[in-house]
Parts: sequence; structure tokens; C-alpha cells
Amino acid sequence: MLSVELHTHSSLSYDGRDPVDLILEQAAAVGLDAIAITDHDEIDASLEAARRASEYDLLGIPGIEISSKAGHILGLGVEQAVPPGLSYGETLEAIRSQGGIAVVPHPFQESRHGVMARITREDLAEADAIEVYNSRLLTGRANRQAERFAESHDLPMTAGSDAHISEMVGQAVTRVDTDRRTVDAILEGISEGKTSVEGKRTPWHISFRQAAGGVTRRVRKGLGTLFQ
Repeated sequence: MLSVELHTHSSLSYDGRDPVDLILEQAAAVGLDAIAITDHDEIDASLEAARRASEYDLLGIPGIEISSKAGHILGLGVEQAVPPGLSYGETLEAIRSQGGIAVVPHPFQESRHGVMARITREDLAEADAIEVYNSRLLTGRANRQAERFAESHDLPMTAGSDAHISEMVGQAVTRVDTDRRTVDAILEGISEGKTSVEGKRTPWHISFRQAAGGVTRRVRKGLGTLFQ
């Protein structure tokens, strides 16, 4: 069994804080086997992490969190950024065209760009896997909805910390049942549903701090663009 973190953000995300090296250090410190940095519509930090992960005795899975028209979708195993603004179906196709897998994070939390505000349950069932445990959900209700949906549709399940600061990396872990310690084996194991999930909720004050920091960075970025 490999312990994998599938949903994290670096400073390349508008609401992320930390560089790749701090994220990899934390992943190694908490005993993970593999990690995917999944920045919002950016992939450079994830590709850097994939290149450097072996320095920390980790596997680096290239990935991205894509802002589709329906909401957020994780593309794992892709090495080129999938453009934002595509439809739900087009985004799934773009991920798969690169040999990646499409995982839908926090699908039932509409306030955080969950896709269920804009697609049908039949559409959601077309995903390769569903994130059924996200550490940043306050009540856990949306996690339970996602888990019930995945179970009823026999869909693979994943977990993710959705960490926007390095200290939270590893809060939620996907255990992948494979004897091979490779990225391909992990993606194959997820696709085949050979997973189990575990995690704990991000403390509310840290979630608040992450959100507040994201707003501040977004404002600064907007002001910087304004005065260019």
C-alpha cells in the first residue's frame, strides 16, 4: 500500500503560499510515498515537484486543478496544462487525451466550485474517480454525499488535504493498493478502485487563515496587474 496526497497547492496558485521545496519536505516528514501538487490552472510547480520528488524519497505525480465551466476538476498524470473554461465533458477528454485521469474534488460543495451546481449526477458518474474526503470541508456533509455517490455508482474514491499551506500536506491520504512504486502504478490503482481513504479535518482557524491569505494575494495580484 502506498500513501498518496493527491490535492495540494503551491505559491503558484492564487490562494497558495509555499514553494515546492517546503511542500516536498512536509510530505516526506509525514511519511507519504507520493504527492501531486495541483495548482489552479497552473502546472509548472507540479512539474518541478515531479522532477525533484526523488530528492525527498517521494514520487511526484504531475497534476493540475482545472477551472472548467462546471467547476473544479483534478487532472492527474498530465504534463501540459488543460485550459480553463472548457465544458465538463471537454475537460475530462482533455485530461484523458494526455493519458491522465480525471478526479472530481469536493463535487457537492457549490461554494468552493463543486461541479454539482452545473452538471447532472449522470455527468458526475463519467469521472474516473471522486474525491470523497476533502480536509477543508467544515461540516463533513459534502464529504458524506460524495462518498455515498461514489459507492452507489461503483466509482473509485480518493482523499485530498486541499492544502494551501505546507503544514497541512498529508491531512488526507489516499491509500493505493499496489506493489509497484511508480506513478503509473498509482494512477492505475486509482482507476481500478484499489484505494482506501483516511484523513482529518483542517482546523477551522487554519482554513480561515488560508482563505484570508488567498484573498490578500488575489488583491495584490490584481493591483500589480492594474499598475503594469
